[in-house]
Amino acid sequence: MGDNRDMSRRWLFADQLGPHFLDDRRQPVLLIESKAVFRRRVHHRQKAHLLLSALRHRAAELGDQAVFLRAETYGQALKKVREPLEVCHPTSRRALDFVRGLDRVTVLPARGYVTSLADFAEWADQRRGALRMEAFYRFAREHHGVLLDSGDPAGDRWSLDVENREPPPKGGKLDVPAAPMPKEDDIDAEVRADLDRWEREGIRFAGRDGPRRFPATTKEAKARLRHFLRHRLAAFGPYEDAMLSTDPWLAHSMLSSSFNLGLLDPIEAVRGAERAYRREGAPLASVEGFVRQILGWRDYIWHTYWYFEAGWRTSNELSARRSLPAWWNDLDADAVDAHCLSDVLAGVRDRAWVHHIPRLMVLGNYALQRGWRPAELVEWFHTRFVDGYEWVMTGNVVGMSQYADLGRMTTKPYVGGGAYINRMSDYCGGCRYDPKKRLGEDACPFTAGYWAFLSLNRDRIPGNARMARTMKQMDRLADLDAVVAQEKRRGDDPP
Repeated sequence: MGDNRDMSRRWLFADQLGPHFLDDRRQPVLLIESKAVFRRRVHHRQKAHLLLSALRHRAAELGDQAVFLRAETYGQALKKVREPLEVCHPTSRRALDFVRGLDRVTVLPARGYVTSLADFAEWADQRRGALRMEAFYRFAREHHGVLLDSGDPAGDRWSLDVENREPPPKGGKLDVPAAPMPKEDDIDAEVRADLDRWEREGIRFAGRDGPRRFPATTKEAKARLRHFLRHRLAAFGPYEDAMLSTDPWLAHSMLSSSFNLGLLDPIEAVRGAERAYRREGAPLASVEGFVRQILGWRDYIWHTYWYFEAGWRTSNELSARRSLPAWWNDLDADAVDAHCLSDVLAGVRDRAWVHHIPRLMVLGNYALQRGWRPAELVEWFHTRFVDGYEWVMTGNVVGMSQYADLGRMTTKPYVGGGAYINRMSDYCGGCRYDPKKRLGEDACPFTAGYWAFLSLNRDRIPGNARMARTMKQMDRLADLDAVVAQEKRRGDDPP
């Protein structure tokens, strides 16, 4: 391409930081750091650190190629920029409306996802009914030619999920090499000093400060991806749904924040996993499970955020009216006796991250049982997790964990009792609660909450073949009324 003076200046948001958001490595760039983002919402301290570190590292990498502005708001910063700008489709409706309202900013198609918005909309328009990730995932595999053998799925099955449901390994730790951790530098020290000063000025953060555990540069993210594909991918599949109090990472890639900051191009990870299968003999079930999370679920969550109407975010078809309690908002894990919930909440407090099963079957499951407002949970997950964004959490919370839309994207509520947690974790041994009991002082709050939730919502949950057996079982419970009364007394107090 020609001299960069002939190229438009590309405005990169703080979740568009990888090289795939530029058309040319010499393209002029605009980066803006807005302090108002942290005044408007209470973010986890470690999430704020990662966001600022990634943005400032990108500015340092680009040097004179970038104009880097620090301001209270985006609007104030833009007053200092005279030239026309272009920006890739932002990741929230609010940001999209903002950039579309600027007369000298051209909005380009979205990047950072595998399937385009137009291709998803064309596929979804033809469905004429409820959308399902499984169907989209098959479409995406075929459309992009991923894990196909002569047009058929590798291994003759589109999903190998049934092979990826092993309980946690014995011994309290998975025998895989630890993922490489970033080394903090002068930029991180500057960020930490600024956050300390902002707190003194009155900006509030949640959670605890700690070492930066997640990549802030594309170089760091690619190193973690290479290590995962070489050393951890094989074990990822079988244990991707397991939970261990002694090993929160297991074999997870720990790359979700890297994808969501735009540091990594997801198709690079998908192709890398496929090469690991075809060239290095990585187990197909593990490879397919990893590909499903990126090409399937991550893209699906992104696309449904834009395909469904804006009001989907505030869906509340189960009429959950209770506000999040203070102990939950403050990540007060020490107030909780239930081992699983205490440990998972401590993971959020201490790392701003737990993997997808603790999010869904511990945090989301408990919130669903208690009838907490889905919109407040979207905000909580958005701000308390290093990989949290509105587009990420709308589908994962409203559509999946809280079933607040009555099944527009899932077939049944993801609600469960202590038996599931007992089977898939080491949490129940030594806990003061018994996962087999639903009534009494040692009754598991998840087991009791499960039956209370189903009883209170039986008329709201649509008839579903996957729930029919459970509903019949509930009708045979002689102590159901007592369980419902017990959980009403528990209310929102920490269990």
